[in-house]
Amino acid sequence: MNLGIAGRWALVCAASKGLGKACAQALVSEGVNVVITARGEQVLEETARQLRALNPAVSVIAVAGDISTSAGRAAALAAHGHFDILINNAGGPPPGDFREWDRDAWLKALDANMLTPIELIKATVDGMAERGFGRIVNITSSAVKSPIESLGLSNGARSGLTGFIAGIARQDGIASRNVTINNLQPGSFDTDRLRENLVEAAQEMGQDSEAFLDDYRREIPAKRFGTPEEFGALCAFVCSQHASYLTGQNLLIDGGAVRSSQ
Repeated sequence: MNLGIAGRWALVCAASKGLGKACAQALVSEGVNVVITARGEQVLEETARQLRALNPAVSVIAVAGDISTSAGRAAALAAHGHFDILINNAGGPPPGDFREWDRDAWLKALDANMLTPIELIKATVDGMAERGFGRIVNITSSAVKSPIESLGLSNGARSGLTGFIAGIARQDGIASRNVTINNLQPGSFDTDRLRENLVEAAQEMGQDSEAFLDDYRREIPAKRFGTPEEFGALCAFVCSQHASYLTGQNLLIDGGAVRSSQ
């Protein structure tokens, strides 16, 4: 299927590895020019090299910096004159007990996982509407649908973003101008972050890490972790010309782990 987005420009956040990188790869494969951001310059530059090799016909611009800061956002947005596609993504805040989180911990979580996406949407959505095409995808978490006890910071911040998106995605002048805003809610995907978290959890419980990973997989109806590539493919489709009637939605991609009829 031709997604009809070749030649477009995308800003992909936290794109040096994991799900952000997978989204950038899928878009580049479709002929989309990308500006990629992440804090680690060396890993980001290597990702940029790989993306250029994947499709030499597109432009790939790497902007190292912290997208949760005003300076980081300004640098990323200045890398190209306009963006047709925005992929909001950020690593989740650490797990823990809510009794231990002070105001600074909450503000940091909100900055990264709610306020930064909103600021980037503010900076790009009107231009998209004026040009008559825009795709905004927020990578959130399945924990928005089925909260995880130890991830209260993430549950709260990402749920706040979800509520905000539900309102603005349907505004006149956005949806009516072929600008869609949707959220992807990933479950357990085979990324470095997932493995690190599960290995740490196994160690804390005094269990063998590989056995713990196997037990975790068996709890998922699909009996496996998702691959970043299949996540990237869904992201690219949501950004395509074929998804113009899809907006304000939360797309759960978790192998059936969240047991819900809604």
